Amino acid sequence: MFSQFGATADTLSKASTVVFRIGTDAHLYDDPEDVSIAPLLDSKFDSEKCEALKRLLALIAQGFDVSNFFPQVVKNVATQSLEVKKLVYLYLLHYAHKRPNEALLSINCFQKDLGDPNPLVRAWALRAMAGIRLHVIAPLVMVAVGKCARDPSVYVRKCAANALPKLHDLRLDEYTASIEEVIGILLNDHSPCVVGAAAAAFSSICPNNMSLIGRNYHRLCEILPDVEEWGQIVLIGILLRYVIARHGFVQESIMASLHHTENCKSQKDFCDTNSVLEDNGAMSGLHESELANVVFRCYIEGPDQYLSRVGFMNKDSSEFNPRVTSGNNNEDMTFLLRCTSPLLWSNNSAVVLAAAGVHWIMSPIEEVKRIVKPLLFVQRSSTASKYVVLCNIQVFAKAIPSLFSPYFEDFFICSSDSYQIKALKLDILAHIVTDSSIPFVLKEFQDYIRDPDRRFAADTVAGIGICAQRLPNMANTCLEFLLALTRQQVMTGEFGSVEGEANILIQAIISIKSIVQQDPPSYEKVIIRLVRSLNSVKVPAARAMIVWMVGEYNSLGDMIPRMVTTVLKYLARCFTSEELETKLQICNTTVKVLLHAEGNDQSTIQKVLSYVLELAKYDLCYDVRDRAYFLKNLLSSYLDSQGLKEENNNLSQDKDIPCVLAKYLFGGQTKSNSSEPIDHRFYLPGSLSQIVLHAAPGYEPLPKPCTMLSDGLKNEFGEGVTSETSVTDDQNSVSESLDEENSSTYSSHHSDASGSGDSEEDASASEDDNSNPLIQLADAGNVHEVKNGASQSASDFGELLSKRALESWLDEQPGFSSSNNPEQSQVNRSSARISIGDVGGQVKPKSYSLLDTVNGNGLKVDYSFSSEISDISPLFICIEASFKNCSNEIMSDINLVDEESDKGTNSGDQASVTHESSMISQNNASNLASVEEITSLESGQTMTRVIRVRFHHHLLPLKLTLYCNGKRHPVKLRPDIGYFVRALPLDVDAFTIKESHLRGMFECTRRCNFVDHVEDLGKDKADNALVEDKFLVICRSLALKMLSNANLYLVSVDMPVAAKLDDATGLCLRFSSKLLSSSVPCLITITVEGRCSELLELTVKVNCEETVFGLNLLNRIVNFLVEPSHSHV
Repeated sequence: MFSQFGATADTLSKASTVVFRIGTDAHLYDDPEDVSIAPLLDSKFDSEKCEALKRLLALIAQGFDVSNFFPQVVKNVATQSLEVKKLVYLYLLHYAHKRPNEALLSINCFQKDLGDPNPLVRAWALRAMAGIRLHVIAPLVMVAVGKCARDPSVYVRKCAANALPKLHDLRLDEYTASIEEVIGILLNDHSPCVVGAAAAAFSSICPNNMSLIGRNYHRLCEILPDVEEWGQIVLIGILLRYVIARHGFVQESIMASLHHTENCKSQKDFCDTNSVLEDNGAMSGLHESELANVVFRCYIEGPDQYLSRVGFMNKDSSEFNPRVTSGNNNEDMTFLLRCTSPLLWSNNSAVVLAAAGVHWIMSPIEEVKRIVKPLLFVQRSSTASKYVVLCNIQVFAKAIPSLFSPYFEDFFICSSDSYQIKALKLDILAHIVTDSSIPFVLKEFQDYIRDPDRRFAADTVAGIGICAQRLPNMANTCLEFLLALTRQQVMTGEFGSVEGEANILIQAIISIKSIVQQDPPSYEKVIIRLVRSLNSVKVPAARAMIVWMVGEYNSLGDMIPRMVTTVLKYLARCFTSEELETKLQICNTTVKVLLHAEGNDQSTIQKVLSYVLELAKYDLCYDVRDRAYFLKNLLSSYLDSQGLKEENNNLSQDKDIPCVLAKYLFGGQTKSNSSEPIDHRFYLPGSLSQIVLHAAPGYEPLPKPCTMLSDGLKNEFGEGVTSETSVTDDQNSVSESLDEENSSTYSSHHSDASGSGDSEEDASASEDDNSNPLIQLADAGNVHEVKNGASQSASDFGELLSKRALESWLDEQPGFSSSNNPEQSQVNRSSARISIGDVGGQVKPKSYSLLDTVNGNGLKVDYSFSSEISDISPLFICIEASFKNCSNEIMSDINLVDEESDKGTNSGDQASVTHESSMISQNNASNLASVEEITSLESGQTMTRVIRVRFHHHLLPLKLTLYCNGKRHPVKLRPDIGYFVRALPLDVDAFTIKESHLRGMFECTRRCNFVDHVEDLGKDKADNALVEDKFLVICRSLALKMLSNANLYLVSVDMPVAAKLDDATGLCLRFSSKLLSSSVPCLITITVEGRCSELLELTVKVNCEETVFGLNLLNRIVNFLVEPSHSHV
């Protein structure tokens, strides 16, 4: 290009880059250290100071540590130049947490700038004060925020709203009421910019304080369209939660109608509502499954709570009856819907989703269709947000298919779509298809099957099966299409070589099987066609499903019973060449046919089964061998000719328990499910949790309806809120009773959560036996009896499925007692549960040296970290220090002081700081609490003192001074990050819930080796210890190693489940704690791999919201686990 001028593409690119950089500060990133920065900071000219500060910020942006310039930068905080002042504030915000003492020197300048005439200066000063985040200046920041919340400048008031979450993060309970008061002032602001920031502060500080919203509800709704886009999202969620908590759900809305369709017989109003839906053609798929009802319940209860119920599919809907109110007479609900309607056509797709969520949950049925076209427009116009919008449309379409059924063409696949987009559109198409649109959709699916992406083609085949299940009238059409596809591809022989082609065949067979299950007698010929193609199908999974259909429908019609014997003989001949899944299905199918066989065929099938089981008994796969052993013992009466005759003679009595079990397991047909299993997790529309399908940090379900007390709530006009809503007396009484019930529920919930650890501590403290081991084994059966003794069933079939009965049936020698077999009893005892005993007397923290005898002139000082919690402040750590006189002379006046903090305090007092801040600094600036002085220490005597210190950082040592006999000894107290946390008592369920909230970026993992258990196992080898002892030794070694090096709580120990008794793989220990500074939970999980008698490989996982702290703690844990120690106990 332009070679005649001697120019190339590279040179022209460099030239264009230079041209674009002219007039900018981009040159600072090329070589930011080319000029000495320190002289420029001390210059008299603002331009040079500005140049130096820009270079410092450029170094910060590139990851360099320039905190050594902190004192020189702080001096320039009092400058009159706005540009220099702004750069200084940015630098201070970045390094204030590393240099807190120096940052306190600039507090006076910040307070002075809060009264500056320029609103930018006032806002910068407030941002800098709130960004320092020190407990010492929290009162000053609170006063500054309250002052700026009433500032005439909109920008200053917005900065005050943004400063509130930072102040709240300091965890100072005494300022909670003041912070909420300021939030109420800002929510009543007339500026939309301030209201958006105040809404964000409200959602992060006090999202449950709905009284603040009730006083300003109408004003917030009116100002909603004018708030900035990201503030609109937060404010919409707040207003929706307030309306639900105050009034409940709209009686005419889809959500309320979905829930109450099950109670239609007892509630006439909802029957009328559903008839309206059917007349409008809007709810044709409403009664197909419980999916829509699940969506509604998950919005209120949360998916984790709802899906954790035992047998939730069979729950009676009467157990969950949220309160509803009439939307036509409720002004608050109507006003919210009217104010959010313009936002459905916002330029921001997130705002559109938030507004659509409000109408989806609260809008009456005849008006909910208004969300369809905005959502379709967003998914067509915005490529970046298409996936997010389709994820939410997928939920809407599955719950109410008819909403999007007229617009099925909008979900046709484009060639430029990614696989994820294609999969979502395909799933939506399969759920919104109707009798009128199925011909067009099937024609479209034919093109999709020829797509080069064979994974997407397989999904298309599965979608055809879903269409057939949803539209029984079109099942035959879909079935013919699937059979033609299967026959065509099998004849070409493409499935055995390509994995994608094999998946298409598998999905086709699965779809055919689901169609056949709906009405098996009508599809007898289909089963026969599949059986005849069995010789041509080479894909193992497809063959296994066809074999399953042979066994499942072996007595269906006239043709299948006559051909099933021939099919079994063919399968028996091919048994050795089949894959695992096909072999297992052949065994099961032969058993099913034998149970239904009659006459001469019974003896033939019996021989076939004996032959198949004999082959399976010597198969290379242990799963096949185990299945053969199980079936052989289960069907011993059928395989024995004499037992077979007796069984035929006494068939009505059914005295043989294995025969009863065999008929129960293999005798009946599988019931077809008209609806797909509901195993999805549904979250609120537009939330991040709905995209990642788990509760993201900060996610909260909708509040319980009508749980908000109406007393004392006033609107902006001074009228009572209850006067605005026409609610009947019955609804008022019910609402008040629900308020009382929910308030008690909340209190009991918090008490349970906070008292779980106390109950465990009390339980462990009540045991007076000091000889309890660290970990105890309890018989699983006994534990089950103790916990579930009152709920055990007395039925014969309950005993039939008991553990001992299964063990007796699986035993190859039925007459051999398990008590006579020590090996078997040993294996049985290995399936035990772990209970955690008192470990306080066995944990010995590691000791460190503070001063040796050489440097201390005969004085030796050692220290160890204590798990005791300081009564001064949660930031102080307790340390036990032992002072030993190793000389021959008496030592006196031994004292430990923090001279650096004293100097910092004195210099701080000399500065012109306000009286209030000076008092706070005097009380909290010292890093060492006063230590009792040792007046005299005899020769050889040892004395112990508990010292309380506050480290600046969990990795930086604290410099102290030790005085003895009038001599000064500088010492360094090195921190141990393991004691920057405190034990957090949790049970396994609470641990699992908290761990699920700390995934992704909050999780870090490392692997290491562990050898401490080998020496302990060697000591017990001569005593022939049981296998359980090996696991206990490993548990004791790991637990004591962890508890001796960190202040943790041992939550649970999971025993390994392995075929080899010497295999420790699967052993898992869980520890819980919380940070001293912020009370953020920190969870630790250790998983073991390897053999008990050899070196073990550990996987250590730390889940903590403070990612830097969690990573450093993980490194510390790995270091002391790898380090061998010879004395654990």
